[in-house]
Parts: sequence; C-alpha cells; structure tokens
Amino acid sequence: MAIRFGTSGWRAIIGDEFTNDNVRLVTKAICTQLLESGFSAGHSIIVGHDTRFLGEQFTDVSVKELAANGFRALRCTHAAPTPAISHAIRREKSAGGINFTASHNPPEYNGIKFSTADGAPALPESTKRVETLVTEFQSGKKSDYTGGEGSIEDYDPRPAYLTDLAKKVNFELISKSGASYAYDPLWGTGRGYLDKVLREHGVKVETVHDWRDVMFGGRSPEPESSHLDELREAMNRNDCALGLATDGDSDRFGVLDKDGTFITPNKLIALLYDYLIESRGWELGVARSVATSHLVDRVANQRNLPLYETPVGFKFIGELINQDKIALGGEESAGLSIRGHYPEKDGLIACLLAAESVAARGASLGEQLEELYKKVGKIESARIGVRLTPEVAAVLKEKLAQEPSEIEGRKIKTINRIDGVKFVFEDSTWILMRPSGTEPVVRIYAESESADDLEVLLEQGRKYLLG
Repeated sequence: MAIRFGTSGWRAIIGDEFTNDNVRLVTKAICTQLLESGFSAGHSIIVGHDTRFLGEQFTDVSVKELAANGFRALRCTHAAPTPAISHAIRREKSAGGINFTASHNPPEYNGIKFSTADGAPALPESTKRVETLVTEFQSGKKSDYTGGEGSIEDYDPRPAYLTDLAKKVNFELISKSGASYAYDPLWGTGRGYLDKVLREHGVKVETVHDWRDVMFGGRSPEPESSHLDELREAMNRNDCALGLATDGDSDRFGVLDKDGTFITPNKLIALLYDYLIESRGWELGVARSVATSHLVDRVANQRNLPLYETPVGFKFIGELINQDKIALGGEESAGLSIRGHYPEKDGLIACLLAAESVAARGASLGEQLEELYKKVGKIESARIGVRLTPEVAAVLKEKLAQEPSEIEGRKIKTINRIDGVKFVFEDSTWILMRPSGTEPVVRIYAESESADDLEVLLEQGRKYLLG
C-alpha cells in the first residue's frame, strides 16, 4: 500500500489504511526527513489532533515514535485548531508539526498534516521525500534511526494563540458595535477558541454544536451553506449581525450575513482584501489559487497592486505570506491568511475579520459587496464535482492534455496549466478542470458575469470532460 500526501496532507479511512502501524511508519519517515534537513534530535515537534474518532490514540502512537527517534514531542492537551498548531510551531521554534486531522472530509477519515518549521504546510519536495522514506522502511531498504530517547510533554497552544489573535483583530471595534454573533464549530476544534476570544472581549456569542461528536452529526464538518441551518436558527433567536462557522480543524471558514445569506469564500476573500487595504493601509498585492474567483484580481487592479496566482494548496500562498509580498492570500475552498499571520489557512481569523469589517463600516457584508461591485463589477463563480470512476480516470489524462481552440463555440484566449487545465475564453469567462487532492473527484470550476451563463459553462465543462 502506497501512502501519498495530497493537497493538504495524507488522508485515509480509519481502520483501513489509517492504522496505528501506518501512523507509526509515517511519523518515522517524518523524523528521518527532518534529520536529513538539518534538524537534530532534541528539537521539539508539536503534535495535535482534531475531534475525530481515535485522535488521541493516533497522537499517542506518534509522540512515542518521535521520542524513540530522539525528538521532544509537545503533545497538545486538547483538540486544537490547525492555525493554533501553526502558531505553536513558530512560537516554540519547533522543527515542525504533525496534526491528526482530515479537515472537512467525512467522519470515517483521518489524516496527517505535516508542517515545517515556519508553521506552513510542508511543500511537495518534503512530502515526496516522506513518501519515499515510507516505501524504503516498508521494503527494509532503510533501517530505523537510533538517536537515543527523546521526551513527551503536554502542551496547551490556546493561550498564546488567542493572545496573538488580539494583536491582529480590532476586538475593540467589534465590542463597541454592540452586535451579537452566533458560532458553529461543527463539533470541531474551534470550540473554546473563536467563541472564547469573543467573550473575553465582551462580545455576545451563542455557540451551537458545542460538544464533541466524532460523527459530526453524520456529515462532513464542512462550513457550507447547506450545513448551517442550526446556525441560522441561532442567528434569528439573537438578532445576530453575522453567523460564523469553521470546519473540523478550523482552517476553513463559513460566514452567514445578517439575513442568513451565505457569503461565498470567493466573495469574502475579495471583500476582506479591499477592507484590509483600506483599514490597515497595506499597499501590497494579493494571492489566490488558480481555482479562485478573479473578483479579487479586479480589486487589486483597481488599486494598481500585484496579483499572484498559485496552484491549489495553501502551502504555495504561505510562501508569499512568509516573503511579506501580500496583504492577503485566499482559496475558493475557504482558506485565508493575512500579512504578519501564519503561512497556513486560518478560518478563525477569517471569521473575526468579517465581524470587524461589519463593525468598522457599519454595513452588512451584502451591503459592502454591493459597494464593491459598483467599483469593480460583479462576477458569479461556482464548482461541481465529477466522481473519479475508472472510466473517467481512463480518459482524464488525455482530456487534460488536449489544446482545443474553442469549447462549445467559445474561443479560447489562453490555456493555463499551473494546476489542472484552465481555459480562459476571449470574453474573460473561464473553466478549470483538476483532480481533487483530497477526494476521488474531478472538480470543474467556472466563472462568468452572468449567473445563467455560469450554469451553462459548468455543463459545458462536464460535457468536455466526459464527452
């Protein structure tokens, strides 16, 4: 069995491929990769988990293997958000981090996110080396490292992380607005983080799903509109300014406007970029993945600021955060970080900045978007998934390698292969097709100025792929 790291780590079904033995094997490979990279036994490694089934057990297996390889394992004392672990890595000057989470995947999955010393998701060269080492250990080509005994210590990442948030979010503005909020952690790691920091600053917030459920209510812990009905009910009870949500490991966000309208990540990314430039005075560019709406491009263009396009995977945006090249980086899959923060997705800060923008501007997110559209125009975007069946897999590579001059009568202006294949048409509409890095699905993304045309585009993309 081959262990492969996708867009955001290695994920597999618990008890099938995700077992104690494989956790031990991947941890051993990570230890070896870190030692090869110049870290020595004695360096600390942060180890955490989300609220999934057996998270504590897998963490225990991993920290024992780390200690056996000479490292100082700092084991989180509770289910911790991915961004809190990222902050802890940087604060403790650790060699890296191992986080047991499958993020927004269904409850039968678990996974490992491997982060490097800067707190960012490990880049492909690092994860490919881990994969190779796993194979070598499995085949007996590589023997175990014997670096002496390390140690295992309990570690609480929450206080320092929440203190750091208070340096980057204007809680005074949020508090002075007198508004109430509702929060849905979707039974995940945001419990006791987002709600706690708001309450500490005198903000009223009601939390729903405020307990651990390893089945996440029988669905994926993804903060999409269809999963947030209970959040809408809490908003109505309390006349809330916003409904805020995070996924299983709190690296993704979902935001409901005052009237319960779901604000898509594509729209919120553009809105928050505009707000940060205005409120912080950061004359810096913005980064987005190839699958993310070009609405944020228009905001950058209007202000004569640069736009950076990256492959899908926040690790690439994280590099630009580290280089202080951007004010904000975002992905349509609800990942976001900002200047001076960590090179990792943080759904908690995204939610808090949405609340800050509403308090600062005295306008709902919908009202702010209408003002933004007046300046840069409106774009509609969406995506669909096509199950990666053996039949689709058989033709996928050939389809994505083709270079047509038009699709369904739409003339192609450019073909972008930074990740998958993106056809940009002469009228600036576009279609992107790429295999998911986390699920057996081919995703089709599209964008147009017309909602009706968007539906047509998505169907044309499906026909192109399957025809």
